[in-house]
Amino acid sequence: MSGRHREFTEEFKREAVRLSHESGRTAIQVAADLGIGKSTLVSWRRQFREADLLSGPHEDPVKEIARLRHENDILRQERDLLKKATAFFAQETKR
Repeated sequence: MSGRHREFTEEFKREAVRLSHESGRTAIQVAADLGIGKSTLVSWRRQFREADLLSGPHEDPVKEIARLRHENDILRQERDLLKKATAFFAQETKR
């Protein structure tokens, strides 16, 4: 299948992630059973974990703290990028 990009439904991705968490098998085993690459499955797991984390606020205080910390990290990165852009454009206007 080289050179061909396969599309998977959202339902298939969610079920693959659920299986990888609940089956007791490794990600490699689940991916092989489903005919997908391990890196694909790991990517889906990360995608759904982050989406769940950012879908707050959460009732569970631990999840809510994790969500807020992740959100703070994103905001810091955005702030730092804006500072760099501001400095860059300030230098450009001086020329």
